[in-house]
Amino acid sequence: MTEQAYHLPVMLSECLDGLAINPNGTYVDVTFGGGGHSQAILERLGPNGRLIAFDQDPDVQAHLPQDERFIFVDANFRYLKRFLRLNGALPVDGILADLGVSSHQFDEAERGFSFRFDAQLDMRMDTRTEKSAWHLVNEYDEQQLKHILRLYGELTNPGRVAKLIVLARTRGPLDTIEQLKQAVAPAMGADKPAKFYAKIFQAIRIELNEEMAALEAFLLQCAEVLKPQGRLVVMSYHSLEDRLVKHLIKQGNLEGKIEKDFYGNDIRDFDPLNGRAIIATEAEQALNPRSRSAKLRIGVRRS
Repeated sequence: MTEQAYHLPVMLSECLDGLAINPNGTYVDVTFGGGGHSQAILERLGPNGRLIAFDQDPDVQAHLPQDERFIFVDANFRYLKRFLRLNGALPVDGILADLGVSSHQFDEAERGFSFRFDAQLDMRMDTRTEKSAWHLVNEYDEQQLKHILRLYGELTNPGRVAKLIVLARTRGPLDTIEQLKQAVAPAMGADKPAKFYAKIFQAIRIELNEEMAALEAFLLQCAEVLKPQGRLVVMSYHSLEDRLVKHLIKQGNLEGKIEKDFYGNDIRDFDPLNGRAIIATEAEQALNPRSRSAKLRIGVRRS
């Protein structure tokens, strides 16, 4: 399987331009995935450059580049600062984060990330952990389900969907993707099936993998590990992620509240490189459907 088939990197040239790579610099790809972005960064580094890549999915380790300038960290990016310190890599020149699920993870039916296939309810980013989507779907009570479906799925009728899941469980556990889809189908309403199921799967996946907590922890460490004028390049795929990234880069905190110092200057660690989020070109969106929802934001570490 080629790297492109494994994971087609989204907005590759825009990410590389955003990093403004110094051939002798130290860079971090906190979401290695299929390695497309990492390989492109390595190609722009000189013999003294370094790339540290993070990923918690054991599957990616079959695709690691054999390069003495490359260090792989088998961990979630929420532990960014800890592992950069352990590898003597502080401070760094740039950080790249391509959030969400990789093309490979979506296309592997048995991973359970996509509603396009029927498989066991899984959705674990790290397949070594015990708790899967099955546990969440079958063990959360109605109020817990309603909460995550509203918060992470942004459903208009989370209570109805939660009630249907709990009702279906009275006839036996929901083991498969198809069983879950059948259970919630009566709540679809005017939504297109793909959009409706995508919201539900997104909510379950985010809750299961603690994605928002991990993203918050990661973002709050970025300023500490970046050199002055270092670049933070983050690509997100839904509004919850993008909101946090936007707030950090533009307002200096995750809440989006502008704080000022004694002299009336904004207190923040980054300056946004672009006023608005960068989106993929029409040509790329036609070639790679995953890029259609991508938003890219770039922050420059203040001196």
